[in-house]
Amino acid sequence: MQHGVRVEVVDAERAGQRLDNFLATRMKGVPKAAVYRMLRTGQVRVNGKRAQPDTRLASGDEVRIPPFQALAPGAPPPPSESLRDTLAARVLREDGELIVLDKPSGLAAHGGSGVSLGAIEAMRALRPNLQIELVHRLDRDTSGLMLMAKKHSALRRLQALIREGRVEKHYLALVMGEPARERFEVKAALAKNLLRGGERMVEVDEESGKPSISRFRVIERFPGAALVDVQILTGRTHQIRVHAAHAGHPLAGDSKYGDEEFNKRMRAAGLKRLFLHAHSLRFPWGSEGEEMLLAAPLAPELRAVLEELGQSA
Repeated sequence: MQHGVRVEVVDAERAGQRLDNFLATRMKGVPKAAVYRMLRTGQVRVNGKRAQPDTRLASGDEVRIPPFQALAPGAPPPPSESLRDTLAARVLREDGELIVLDKPSGLAAHGGSGVSLGAIEAMRALRPNLQIELVHRLDRDTSGLMLMAKKHSALRRLQALIREGRVEKHYLALVMGEPARERFEVKAALAKNLLRGGERMVEVDEESGKPSISRFRVIERFPGAALVDVQILTGRTHQIRVHAAHAGHPLAGDSKYGDEEFNKRMRAAGLKRLFLHAHSLRFPWGSEGEEMLLAAPLAPELRAVLEELGQSA
């Protein structure tokens, strides 16, 4: 709901109250960060002058409240300034149809399940005049390439390409152990929403699971670990993480499916997150069906772990 500028006179009941607390009661539905930004930029005035958040109001003071947009009930909160800056810097490509985002680890693809704000909601806030749709998802702890469509026609085309298996997806992952072969494939059906100790899990289940295929290729070996390229031919929930663990090579930093001792060693090498990064996408695009190839560089914090492992080799 949009509210216009107004001036309110402080009554005796509110005398002595801090300005920021006064505004909180008058600007319900506005995040605190937005209120403090208005104070910092001088949009809020007390008796015609700038005032600090901790200003104590007196009876008869006139408080100018600037125009503001209140959130509708259930609406996601707006992204913080730091998240806005982060996402703006991580847009790798944007045209009339697509936004290609290098999603940071720790940010969900979308809100829900206890997450109030995801990448898609944040991007919609950054592009309020566009109808942006999420083409595909990444796990919250996974970084890297994520596609968003600015047109419904582009969304339909991309989702059709994904269903037809014409989108080639590659990930970079650090796995435990020393794979016996340079290339290996894991074909294991996956079933999700199985409960283990109250936690939702994905497990290999050849009877009720969905067919799933992942292809692993060793890029570089380290003592007790290997950097691998993973191409997924299906897009199941937690597919790479479960397939890697099923093959005896769980991912570094995976608290759900990983190996506790291996994760401890990787933390000592500086790893503070899941080592899984959506590295590249390739698919036919354009009126002539020309190929589009997208790539996101490995995050600096992951490169630093590889450098540390390389020095200890």
